Amino acid sequence: MPDKSNSAFKLRPLEKADLEVITPWFQDIEDLARFDRTLRVPFNLAQTEEAWSGALNPSGSDNRCWFVVESGDGQVLGVVGLEAISPINRDAIIAMFVEKSARRLGLAIRATALIADLAFRQLGLNRLTSYYRQDNHISRDLVERLGCQIEGTMREAWYADGAFHDMIVVGLLKQDWAKRRQNLAKELSPETIVTFGSGGCPIWSWPPQVDKCK
Repeated sequence: MPDKSNSAFKLRPLEKADLEVITPWFQDIEDLARFDRTLRVPFNLAQTEEAWSGALNPSGSDNRCWFVVESGDGQVLGVVGLEAISPINRDAIIAMFVEKSARRLGLAIRATALIADLAFRQLGLNRLTSYYRQDNHISRDLVERLGCQIEGTMREAWYADGAFHDMIVVGLLKQDWAKRRQNLAKELSPETIVTFGSGGCPIWSWPPQVDKCK
């Protein structure tokens, strides 16, 4: 259980050692079925290492980048990243997962906003795409708050819990984020901050300093 009095969190690149922490998260079948429609059976550590090898291998990581959300005392509490990064189309798929004990701390929206900044300001992307199962209200609320627009419904495209569920496709353009970013920064309490690294740079933290969000 993370210390709720600890309000300073950081993003850092995913390391192989982190997979020992992450593997048990996806052995919860309910969470697994919400996070990834392609995974049916929980993985052991070796299978998890194989599945994430592309994100850890320098020769295979050009089209994906993943980070862990880490508390001040070193607990790994979530993962957030970009998949299928296309330098030609300048888009990527954005994904976020927070382990159960760290939910309701505001980490997901802050970490996802920080990755949106990375995508648009550092990688030069123009679009982010995400998907969620129609009955996954947590993901729905997250992407809606980020500013994503619903772009379509893939009917009965997600099988889980013995039933077919619709899959909702959402997108966030760079111009959408430019409009949403400053208001979101004002909405989020500055008492909880997620930043890249431990330096606490105001413009690479969420929420950033409002006067530097322009």
